[in-house]
Amino acid sequence: MGTNDKDGFPADGEGPVREITLDPFYIDANTVTNLQFSKFINAAGYETEAERYGWSFVFYGLLSEENKKADFQVAAQTPWWCAIQGAKWNQPEGKNSDINDRIDHPVVHVSWNDAMAYCSWANKRLPTEAEWEYAARGGLVQKKFPWGDELLQDNTHHCNIWQGTFPDYNSLDDGYLGTAPAKSFQPNNFSLYNMAGNVWEWCSDWFSNDFQKTGSRINPVGPSAGEAKVMRGGSFLCHHTYCNRYRVAARSSNTNDSSTSNIGFRCVKNA
Repeated sequence: MGTNDKDGFPADGEGPVREITLDPFYIDANTVTNLQFSKFINAAGYETEAERYGWSFVFYGLLSEENKKADFQVAAQTPWWCAIQGAKWNQPEGKNSDINDRIDHPVVHVSWNDAMAYCSWANKRLPTEAEWEYAARGGLVQKKFPWGDELLQDNTHHCNIWQGTFPDYNSLDDGYLGTAPAKSFQPNNFSLYNMAGNVWEWCSDWFSNDFQKTGSRINPVGPSAGEAKVMRGGSFLCHHTYCNRYRVAARSSNTNDSSTSNIGFRCVKNA
């Protein structure tokens, strides 16, 4: 687990490389889809945090021309993130948007708390960070991506990330501007889809950039407390000049009540 690659982000706590022992577990082949999440909403009568807050963060490039004219605030350091009123899991870009043609895409605008509620309903749980990385590697040892060390193999794209110049121009070389269907591209050697790119995936652990140096090597679960939860895998907005966290060992985090148009999750279950 981890990497000592200096081309990554050592300050994120990607290293050191370490041997981890895990108990067996089952993991979903793909992230939870809009269809699956809608069944949960209908059965449980659940209201997501984005719905309760009345807004969520949407990438500017996904907004309709009408919604671009709306009055909204942007994140100070990342102005392409727009706080859009009415944005939620089934209205991903706010008013007049829907998921009718994205029913097989990952559900987004779900917070860590929302993901936990779904897991409880489905009798599953979120993966630990160690479980997620083990699954993402697909049996490959210390490779940069779930398929090997080269981003393109045989001139073929293996994940949904930003192509072109971020954030102004996306050439769509991989076929997608926003999310791709949850079962897109070739799966890894464990038959898991989109372990790199598409949407960030929540893990159960609190984020720390130094816990992995001293924490348990057997079924690690992260520190006992923190300010943000671990996210893994990168998203359709990742680019080598911005983010560059679609590598297997890369890490990020967000507060457990945050939601955006590029965060989703998949579930696991004890074997």
